[in-house]
Amino acid sequence: MNLFDIYQRRIVTLVTELGSSGRLPAGLDTTKIVVEAPRDMSHGDLATNAALVLAKEAGMPPRTLADLIAPFLSGFDGVSGVSIAGPGFINLTLDPSVLQSVLTAVLEQKGDFGRSTIGQSAKVNVEFVSANPTGPMHVGHGRGAVFGDALASLLSFAGFDVSREYYINDAGAQVDILGRSAYLRYREALGEEIGAMPDGLYPGDYLVPVGEALARDHGPTLLQLQEKDWLPIVRAKAIAMMMDMIREDLAALDIRHDVFFSERTLSQDGAVDRIRLMIDGLTARNLVYQGRLAPPKGAPVEDWEDREQILFRASDFGDDVDRPLLKSDGSYTYFAADIAYHLSKFERGFPLMIDVWGADHGGYIKRMTAAVKAVTGGAGELDVKICQLVRLLRNGEQVRMSKRSGDFVTLREVVDEVGCDAVRFMMLFRKNDATLDFDLAKVIEQSKDNAVFYVQYAHARCASVLRQATSQKASGVGHEALLACDRSGLTDQSELGVMHRIAQYPRIVEAAALAHEPHRVAFYLYELASDFHGLWNRGKESPHLRFVMDNDTALTLARLSLVESVRSVIAAGLGVLGVSAPDEMR
Repeated sequence: MNLFDIYQRRIVTLVTELGSSGRLPAGLDTTKIVVEAPRDMSHGDLATNAALVLAKEAGMPPRTLADLIAPFLSGFDGVSGVSIAGPGFINLTLDPSVLQSVLTAVLEQKGDFGRSTIGQSAKVNVEFVSANPTGPMHVGHGRGAVFGDALASLLSFAGFDVSREYYINDAGAQVDILGRSAYLRYREALGEEIGAMPDGLYPGDYLVPVGEALARDHGPTLLQLQEKDWLPIVRAKAIAMMMDMIREDLAALDIRHDVFFSERTLSQDGAVDRIRLMIDGLTARNLVYQGRLAPPKGAPVEDWEDREQILFRASDFGDDVDRPLLKSDGSYTYFAADIAYHLSKFERGFPLMIDVWGADHGGYIKRMTAAVKAVTGGAGELDVKICQLVRLLRNGEQVRMSKRSGDFVTLREVVDEVGCDAVRFMMLFRKNDATLDFDLAKVIEQSKDNAVFYVQYAHARCASVLRQATSQKASGVGHEALLACDRSGLTDQSELGVMHRIAQYPRIVEAAALAHEPHRVAFYLYELASDFHGLWNRGKESPHLRFVMDNDTALTLARLSLVESVRSVIAAGLGVLGVSAPDEMR
């Protein structure tokens, strides 16, 4: 039950009818009419921009148009008051019975309240994490992992058909360095003293198990081989073990991907060279040419070479400059592989692709969106979400080092210390493109300042109220009794405020899904928790507002139905975010 959608459709129907009757011009564009919660709740329960967005086309000032529309809105079922504010916003005050009916919908739909069909089963590919398989994930990877997983869950809840994907960067120089680093650990496992890891190789002790596994599998035989022969063997083993470690780290955050796509399969390990086919396709459409790039302005650009080379006409599709597809040695650029990979997504049936990238990839967005537009003929859409840096703190002091990795704190160390719930919720309790301060001490505090505790405590408090009521009232407060009860007694402003917040949940879900912003759900849950804690505190101060009234069974059931509705919505929202909803807090 989405009140905002219900009244938006009623307003659109009204405008159409007014056009048919001659009171307004016929055929007005109603697609921009929205209904939302007023910024100031004292103004009403709903607000619409109808007069503002229709005024120009209707040929009258917004306030004049609002004055014309408002009397008709007063006749809507469930509307007890209409007012006009500012330049022409129309505010609607709802009868308490409308908000009370929202609780009926929550109790009927249980965890499906707020679930939407707005996605219409459209297929979406969400690619996230995609960390190079060269070591354990750090806390920055964790932010992208949590964001991507929560976004995928949110989109599924909103009716999209979602696939979670991890792109394994297992081709290129970095995995050769991984192989050489693992080879030293192999020699160490055979008893050789290797000393400090040379500059340019991966330090940290996470490659020690790889070296030990290679020693068990091959004994000293690899020592007799030249690098060109042992490197593929060692590299493959190292990548496989690194990916196993990454999967385990992700599982600790309750994250699992549907697809792990290997970069090597694009051109090196497959029967078909997909990168070459992609370049041939662009060439056939005259989107590739032999040319020379101008020197970059400012700092040097990694993919610029002063030579004739194969260039993609990226500037025709919104990029700043054209981009090379081949290196001077004839091998493919990283960009060429990325184009082929995104073309693969499109060919696998995903017209909408969402990539979750780290903060250092912001400069890559234009070229990649241009490439997707080109290779899909404009039929594919790429939305890149950047997850900004995470500053890891402990009581305000920055934490930097890890024995396990050698130079950074690993994601697994953070999860093991503070728990999956704290990591997931706090990674989402800030917009993804804003830098996040993650304080290991603060996120386990039991206080209002710790958002994950505050929201989970609201759920536990609801569960506690329902348990105590059940023990006092025996079987009289079961789900069927709460569903069937008379809620007309829920008229206190604090009760109406909680019900209004609950009514916003379906709209929050849809808006967050369409904007690809799961943090909106986290913010909403904190606000709902705050409303509920406030209601609970009022009951302590004013006995007539307590949830269980010994001498009024009807009012008790009504208030318990409100408590159960809060509990259900918090549990559903936390489920979308991948956070548990405990019945007790210890």
